[in-house]
Amino acid sequence: MRHRVSLPPPSGPPLRGHLPFADASTAPDLVEVTSRWLTRGGRPWFPVSGEFHYSRYPAREWEEELLKMKAGGVTAVASYVIWIHHEETEGRVRFDADRDLRRFARLCARHGLDFIPRIGPWSHAEVRGGGLPDWVLARTAAPRTDDPAYLTAVRPWWEAIASQLDGLDRAHGGPIVAIQIENELYDQPGHLRTLKRMAQEAGLSAPLWTSTAWGGVHLPDDELLPLYGGYPEAFWTEADGGWPDTCRKHFFFTHQRDDEGIGADLRPTTVRGTDPDTHADRFPWATCELGGGMAVAYHRRPRVDAPDIGALGLTKIGCGSVWQGYYMFHGGTNPAGERTTLQESHATAYPNDLPVLTYDFQAPLGEYGQYRPSYDELRLQHLLLADFGEVIAPMRSVLPDGRPRGQHDRDTLRWAVRGDGRTSGFLFVTNHQPHEPLPDHPDTSFTIGFPDAPPLTLPSIPVTVPTGAYFCWPLRLDVAGLRLDWATAQPVCTIVDDDGRTVLVLAATDGIAPELALDARTVRSVATPPGTDVATVADGDRILITGLRPGTDALVETETPAGDRVALLVLDAATARTAYRGEAWGARRLVLCPEGVVFDAPNGEVRIHPRTSQDEGPRARTAVPSVSLSVLPAPPRPPTTPGATVKESQDGALTRYTLVPDEDAPTVPAVTLTALRPAGPAPTPETGVLGRASAPADEHYDTKAAVYRVDVPATRADVPATRAGTPTPPGSDLLRLHWTGDVARAYVGDTLVADQFFTGRPWDIALDRLPPGEPLTLRILPLAADAAVHLPVTPPAGIAEVRHAERITTRTWRLGTT
Repeated sequence: MRHRVSLPPPSGPPLRGHLPFADASTAPDLVEVTSRWLTRGGRPWFPVSGEFHYSRYPAREWEEELLKMKAGGVTAVASYVIWIHHEETEGRVRFDADRDLRRFARLCARHGLDFIPRIGPWSHAEVRGGGLPDWVLARTAAPRTDDPAYLTAVRPWWEAIASQLDGLDRAHGGPIVAIQIENELYDQPGHLRTLKRMAQEAGLSAPLWTSTAWGGVHLPDDELLPLYGGYPEAFWTEADGGWPDTCRKHFFFTHQRDDEGIGADLRPTTVRGTDPDTHADRFPWATCELGGGMAVAYHRRPRVDAPDIGALGLTKIGCGSVWQGYYMFHGGTNPAGERTTLQESHATAYPNDLPVLTYDFQAPLGEYGQYRPSYDELRLQHLLLADFGEVIAPMRSVLPDGRPRGQHDRDTLRWAVRGDGRTSGFLFVTNHQPHEPLPDHPDTSFTIGFPDAPPLTLPSIPVTVPTGAYFCWPLRLDVAGLRLDWATAQPVCTIVDDDGRTVLVLAATDGIAPELALDARTVRSVATPPGTDVATVADGDRILITGLRPGTDALVETETPAGDRVALLVLDAATARTAYRGEAWGARRLVLCPEGVVFDAPNGEVRIHPRTSQDEGPRARTAVPSVSLSVLPAPPRPPTTPGATVKESQDGALTRYTLVPDEDAPTVPAVTLTALRPAGPAPTPETGVLGRASAPADEHYDTKAAVYRVDVPATRADVPATRAGTPTPPGSDLLRLHWTGDVARAYVGDTLVADQFFTGRPWDIALDRLPPGEPLTLRILPLAADAAVHLPVTPPAGIAEVRHAERITTRTWRLGTT
């Protein structure tokens, strides 16, 4: 089927200077907001922000985790400044250790990351009282309003935040690019204005002041930049409600920005502040909470997979987003409260019972920094935005006439185009959604009409868009003087090799043959790999290249009439998801590596973190395996690393370096699992707020839980949790438990150190956060047969057991050059 759309001409310039936002006059790259996109240094700017809660992660590991985020394409780190984490007891404000806000912001600055403090005071974040300390709630009957008693408590707290961030604003060369006021407050525009004024009076400063805007929020006019969101799944809906339509909508191309589902359990469903598109004419479409994963509540435990996250993110770009903001990008662990536990719960009159400690969120980087496949899916898109975001940001999103008839239409292809209104653009297709697979679309082609150029019809031969596919194809993309009329492969990034040649890297889509169409007028010569077909078509105006076998050797080399050399490297889909780009060994380089890669330019290092995927089955992994990476352009000398020999070989157009350990790694003692007591009968189900299932009470863990002892022999690799240490850990040491049941807790002595609600995935516990050599006690409760709980995988009723326990120890490789 041929799908058609005609792109309209430009609708006129965007509004400028109409909003009361101002960057520091001394900033070398002024940030401004138009009605359709953001600019920085006078150029369109497409930021990528990711949420990482510093107070939910050990401070000694912050720097490495920030570098992981940066390598994943995040350009701005957002974090709630969670009041109850800092001032659980009135007057005792803590900014020490894992609460050191200033150090966290300075680490962002050190590595070229913007910082976005979300200062609340109410944050939600699945925290007790939404982040408001108990003493604040005891003082006022009207929190989150202009009640004087409430504002009297807020003012010194914000002065404390301002003191921590003093000198880190843009006027002083600092990283703070935006500040969020409150969260999900839909009906108090006057209070939002008051809070902004109070923050400014306290000394806080940023070029952008933001607010969440879902749920028909009523914002004070032009005071706050509205930010939107969208999740592939939700824990806050009913256990028996199925996949919510408010989540389903995010896998369609639409121009509706609002998501009325986020936070709907905390506001009356009949109340809406404004029409959902009220802000569309004055503000660009920016986001702060695209689902990087999803938390689990006791009553509803959704499972979110990498394609769900990747497809949603790419769809939002096609819809018109000019700021990709993810919640969460990095998981964490709730700190131990001094007076109470600090999670959202029925006990605090909130609608959902959350685990006491874990806030993993199924994020691209997990609770202990584990890499997830979703990290690769998003990094592929962020590489695209790093090179072409300033081109995409001003482009208007245009939907075809033949659109899906509704949110339950699974048969109509979902696609859109972002175009410049003249000659070029990007084609977006999404054929994936969770839970209900979408069908193949055979015999598919597209015709896109342009106001100032002939239409493009692609591919040359119709293709089948496979189920599960989602991709972005370029339309008349200029690359260093070469015009790529189209490619049935997604642009990844560009790199310049040692000879000054520009290489455009593209990612093929599984099931769709890559095809490149070059504007013949921009090509003097072309060379292709053996077996490739090259034809001149369209009355001699186009060079069509077909038959490419994607991989590291699928390199098409061209020369432009001006004498510039441009190459196109088409990677297969799996290899493309190993692509990183960063400053390595003195230059910007492309690195292909299936492991985790960070670029530590200040220290002149590249570090490799072997992965520990939770999706793998039980296996022994205690040795230090060989790892390899392929690099373009190759460094002047092979990288070196202590404890390994580096072997060099060719990998198509790249140079491969294989790190072979000099000797076998010392054996890491395995853990020993001992069953101490079988589970008793499952606790009788109980309900709480909104009639939702409540988590079992603490006493049931003592009387009805299956009990196991896990002995973890200490090794030289163990890193005590109290050690200040270097910012770079030597590796990771995880206990992975393959278990079944309802809920589980782990203790060292009487101290709770980890917990989990069952979702069918293994349970990881970071051993290097525990006292070395200390045994763990596991307590696991079975699920009652009549529990009103939604689970992606239902465990057998009445069963609570650990089937297998394994220790997964990895070594971080530090690569420098001699």
